[in-house]
Amino acid sequence: MRILVMTAVAPERDAVQRGLGHDSRFEFALAGVGLAAAAVNGALELAKAEYDLVIIAGIAGGFVGKAEIGSLVVANEIIAADLGVELLDGFSSLDELGFGSTRVSVDAALAERVTAALQVAGLSAQAGPVLTVATATGTAATAAALAARVPGAAAEAMEGFGIATAAEQRGVPVLEIRAISNAIGPRDRDAWRIGDAFKALEAASSVLAEVL
Repeated sequence: MRILVMTAVAPERDAVQRGLGHDSRFEFALAGVGLAAAAVNGALELAKAEYDLVIIAGIAGGFVGKAEIGSLVVANEIIAADLGVELLDGFSSLDELGFGSTRVSVDAALAERVTAALQVAGLSAQAGPVLTVATATGTAATAAALAARVPGAAAEAMEGFGIATAAEQRGVPVLEIRAISNAIGPRDRDAWRIGDAFKALEAASSVLAEVL
């Protein structure tokens, strides 16, 4: 099995590498920050070789009451939550406008298997929709709007949909795993626990090496 792991930045990659150890099945590439960079770099990497799976990994914000700081979220759907049109009476996605799709499906059985393995290993983990946004949420109002737009949304980050779209175009299954570093809403950097999120990401990666 040949697996491509993509993270936005090097510290995320390093945490995953520490967890996986010297496992030759896994190769690594940086996606960059944001949907556009992730889509371009994902497509470039996938054009270089044939892969059996793409794993998107990194830290993320968690929706309050859905994914607490230090926990893990395995995406059961990857959604570009703010890709659409703002109207006077609300928001319409590309899907609703008929211009494309804002959702990439994942292998449900794989997501469930990985989530269960993380839980068996004693890690706080759940499956749920992971949102990709162009602008990280910084207000309670935006957090509430996103939660209403995507019922059950567990986490938000900035790269997943870009990489997942590139993988979908190549016919390669995708898995997204996020470790929660902060609550989605008003930005309180003093409350962020990035170190704990990296530790959770490393621990999750050690489980991945066994379950895949």
